[in-house]
Amino acid sequence: MDLHASQIQGFFDVPVDKWMRDNLPIEDCIIVSPDAGGAKRATSIADKLNVDFALFHKERKKAQEIARMVLVGSVKGKIAVLVDDMADTCGTLGLASKRLLEEGATKVYAIVTHGILSGPALQVIQDSGLEKLVVTNTIPQQQNCEACDKIEVVDVSLVLAEVIRRR
Repeated sequence: MDLHASQIQGFFDVPVDKWMRDNLPIEDCIIVSPDAGGAKRATSIADKLNVDFALFHKERKKAQEIARMVLVGSVKGKIAVLVDDMADTCGTLGLASKRLLEEGATKVYAIVTHGILSGPALQVIQDSGLEKLVVTNTIPQQQNCEACDKIEVVDVSLVLAEVIRRR
């Protein structure tokens, strides 16, 4: 899982890689980081899948308020896959998905390690243009899945069990 330590960045890649290969035509995809801080994560996944990547540069007027998001890279004619470590209110993912569609992406998916999904998150997901928000089960998601049909959960229990076994 993404434990916010650059030394172990990429541990989340295996379930992401498998979900994408099982559910999307990889050759039509582009990996997108919703912010510059996630660029390393996005490029790592893009390299493993042998696809392009793009990122958003966010400019803020003040904390928690995005003034504008500038896309660096081209998503025209591609399935854009936003990859992030966590989604709380989903404000950034919602804005990013709308911008990607405006920039010519054919579809937009978001894959996040930890789906906190608080406050307006479920409504933001529903209104965002996202095809799916894929989250792991590091946080229980049953209620969120019942309330929003765009959420899909990737089970990481076997990955965690293997880590514990090898310790």
